[in-house]
Amino acid sequence: MKKSNQFSIFDCLEKPETVQYTVLSLFSGCGGMDLGFEGNFPVLKNSVNSELHPSWHLEQSNNEWVILPRTKFKTVFANDIRPDAQAAWVNYFSARGTDKNCYKLESIVNLVKEYRNGNTSIFPTNIDIVTGGFPCQDFSVAGKRQGFNSKKSHDGTVLCKDSPSIESRGQLYMWMREVISIVQPKVFFAENVKGLASLADTKEIIQHDFSTICDGGYLVVPARVLLAANYGVPQSRERIIFIGFRRNALTAKAIEELSKPLISEEFDPYPIITHSKQPLGKQLPFVTCQEAFIGLEEPHLSSDIDQTKYSSAKWLPKGQGNSEVNIHGVGPTIRSEHHGNIEFRRLSLEHGGKHMEELANGLLERRLTIRECARIQTFPDEYKFVIPSIEGRKNVTASDAYKIIGNAVPPLLGFNLAMRLQENWDKYFMH
Repeated sequence: MKKSNQFSIFDCLEKPETVQYTVLSLFSGCGGMDLGFEGNFPVLKNSVNSELHPSWHLEQSNNEWVILPRTKFKTVFANDIRPDAQAAWVNYFSARGTDKNCYKLESIVNLVKEYRNGNTSIFPTNIDIVTGGFPCQDFSVAGKRQGFNSKKSHDGTVLCKDSPSIESRGQLYMWMREVISIVQPKVFFAENVKGLASLADTKEIIQHDFSTICDGGYLVVPARVLLAANYGVPQSRERIIFIGFRRNALTAKAIEELSKPLISEEFDPYPIITHSKQPLGKQLPFVTCQEAFIGLEEPHLSSDIDQTKYSSAKWLPKGQGNSEVNIHGVGPTIRSEHHGNIEFRRLSLEHGGKHMEELANGLLERRLTIRECARIQTFPDEYKFVIPSIEGRKNVTASDAYKIIGNAVPPLLGFNLAMRLQENWDKYFMH
C-alpha cells in the first residue's frame, strides 16, 4: 500500500498576520477543538464540500488530501488535568509555534480558586472566545449516566461526601461558567455527549445556567446535537453544542435574530450540513473508513509508531468493541477507554470477518490502530500520540493515546464551527 502523502506540519505553519481573535480552551484534552478552531491542517479532499464552502480557499496537497485554511483564531490558554493529554498537546502545538507554557495542567476548580484568592493573572485578558468540552462520562449513554449526581471529583478522584458537590465532575460546567464570567468572551462554545440531551431536563438546566452568566449578560441559543459525519468526519459521533453570545458585544440586529425561536439561516451559528447518508442538493456522501485509511500500511510494515500500536485484547462473542468496522461506511464513535472496546479493523473468518481478500493474503485479525482511530477523528498524521517523556512531561503510552483520542472533539467538526463563526463575525459583533 502506498504511504500517506499529507503535508508536513512544517509546510503549513500558521501565518501570524491572519490571527485576530484569541481563544481560551478549557478541558482541552489533546486539542481537537483547539486545532479545529485554528485550522491549517490536512484533511481528506472528500471531507470538504467546496461547492458549499467556495470561500475556504483550500490548498491542494495531492488528489486525496487538502490543507484547510488558517482561521483568524488562536489558542492562547489551554487546560486539562491529564498529563498525557498535556504532553501530546504541547508536543504538537509547540511545533505550530504555540507557546508550550500556555497549557495549564491543573483542575479548573483550582484555577478559579486561585483567581479568587488574588492571582488575577491566572487567566489571560482580552479573550474573544472560550471553548470547553466539560467532562462527559457522567452524561454518556455508555456510562452510568449519573449526570449532576456524579460522585467523581473535579480532579478525577472519588468524592467522600454522600451527596453531590458543586466540585463534582458532573457539575464542572459550572466552573466553566465561572471562567466565562471572569474573562467575559464575546462568545463561548461548550460541548458534551448526545446522551446529555436525553437525561431528564439536564440540557435545559445547563442552558439556563449558562444564560445567567454576568446577571443574564449572555444570549444562549438553543443547544443542538451535531452528527460529525454530516461535516466530513468519517465517524458516527454525535455531540451536543451550547453556544452563548455576550449581549453587550452584539449588534442590535444580531440580538434580534439570535433571540428568535427559529434563527434564520443567515444568522444561525451552527454550521450547515455538508455531507449526508442520502445527499440532497450540493451535499456530499458520508466519508467512509476506507477513504480515511487510505495510504496506511499494515502495522508490521509501518514506520509510524502510532500505526504499529493496537490493542491486543482478544475477541469476545459479545460486548462493546467486539465487532468489525464497516470499511464502506462511517467509523464507530471512538471512545475514551482502552479495555478491549476498540473495534476491530478486521476479524478472522471464525469470528465473522468479511474481508476475505485480506484474510486470504495472510492479514491477521486485529483491532484498530491508534493512527486509524486518529484518522477516524480527523487528526493529521503529523500529530504524534505515542511519545516519550519530554522535558519532564509524562510519556504517552498506547493506552493513553486511545483515551485522549477518544476524548477529543474531531478537529474537522471544530473547524466547521470555527469557520461558521468567522464568516458571521461581522454580522454578530459591533466593531
